[in-house]
Amino acid sequence: MKPGLQFRLNQQLTLTPQLQQAIRLLQLSQLELEAELRQIAEGNPLLEFEEDAEPAEASEPDEEFESDRFIDAAPKAAAEKETVESPPDVDDTHGDWESEPRHGEVGDYSSGGSRNNQGEDDDGFEPQNASAPSLTEHLSWQLNLSQFTPRDHAIATAIIHALDEDGYLHEGIDAVAAALPNDFHADAAEIEAVRKRLQHFDPTGVASLDLRDCLSMQLRQFAPETAFRDVALRIVEFELELVARNDSGKLARKLRCDEADVAGALGLIRSLDPRPGAALDATPVEYVAPDAYARRENGRWLVSLNPDCQPRLGLNQHYCNLIARARGEDATWMKGQLQEARWLLKSLQSRAETLQKVAEVIVRRQSAFLDYGPEAMHPLVLREVAEEVGMHESTISRVTTRKYLHTPRGTFELKHFFSSGVATEDGGSASATAIQAMLRKLIAGEDPRKPLSDQALAEDLHRRGIQVARRTVAKYREGMRIPSSSDRVRAS
Repeated sequence: MKPGLQFRLNQQLTLTPQLQQAIRLLQLSQLELEAELRQIAEGNPLLEFEEDAEPAEASEPDEEFESDRFIDAAPKAAAEKETVESPPDVDDTHGDWESEPRHGEVGDYSSGGSRNNQGEDDDGFEPQNASAPSLTEHLSWQLNLSQFTPRDHAIATAIIHALDEDGYLHEGIDAVAAALPNDFHADAAEIEAVRKRLQHFDPTGVASLDLRDCLSMQLRQFAPETAFRDVALRIVEFELELVARNDSGKLARKLRCDEADVAGALGLIRSLDPRPGAALDATPVEYVAPDAYARRENGRWLVSLNPDCQPRLGLNQHYCNLIARARGEDATWMKGQLQEARWLLKSLQSRAETLQKVAEVIVRRQSAFLDYGPEAMHPLVLREVAEEVGMHESTISRVTTRKYLHTPRGTFELKHFFSSGVATEDGGSASATAIQAMLRKLIAGEDPRKPLSDQALAEDLHRRGIQVARRTVAKYREGMRIPSSSDRVRAS
């Protein structure tokens, strides 16, 4: 073949940098958006946040930049509506805004900081929210107050740091010996003696090797004259497997005692804490500031964006005025930064408008849920919302990820309102969320001595007009972390 030149004409779609930036901002959560904008503002002197702005100079700004004062990221249409800075009072039959979180609520409606001084103490000092001590810190504090020799103190410290989050020493004595210095030479008996002393620390039963060891230690803390204590010790040490089966008759026969004593001993065992270290879990509580509010007014559900979650970013007028006087490369660079700043402000406004539109569609489609609860949730998929707002499904997926809506029934992620549908006898469909709410209600009202099986639950739903198979009921039940009927009868 001879080399040659050829011309070929074709078309292809490419994402411009501006569109890529808009897509990226759309999928960010409120905290991620704030951090992203801070980083961009640090590299672009033409951008600044409203709280960082300096007082305007006396000189007249250039006419070209006069309209580029601080731009709120919220859409103009939303600005004309009544915005909600704090949950309003609702005087209707659908419930009031409550300060206590309800089922499904992931956080309160307030943003990071308060705008007033109501959170300050009477003495004028701001409250200090100290985090709770962890299990390791709590045990180390008790260890320092106890009379341990330096050698035992070192062994106890190694044991404390080897405990898991539930307070168990599942790694065993050998792991503790391996964690000690090579020249320490501590044998298993010495480490076991220190471990036994740690089991008397608060919480009782910590540093146990297994569940039997933990429950036994807690029972031994009771006074010898405690009712059913001796029977409970025998059950824990020899017949702990039968406790899970709740077979009091077989326990009575094996222990050769009355069923009343076995029932009392089982009650005493159930009062113990099988996870003593879990009470000192130091995992911090994460609060979520909603991106939008839904409230009922004059018989209609209205949606407004949270003004505290919409960053107020604007152009720095001082640098904008310098562009007209700049020359050469400086002028070119500053004009480029100005163009990028305007693109960013436009992307923020587009993000807020998209979030407003999607939230309004979701609230309109799921108004029955807001009125009557989870059992009235309608099936909803991304495609339906995308068709109504005229966008692609991927855009709807981005705008509903890690975005939260505050309602009188709690604060929910926007994705919570999407669920698949199950056919009903009348030709309609019921959402999976509504079916799960029905199952939860049926199980809550069942006879504890005769729990409903998955087949019985499916038949009950059939009588309500919902065609659902037994395996579907089992899948929903497991998704809600509800035990099977056999496990529920054992726990009753």
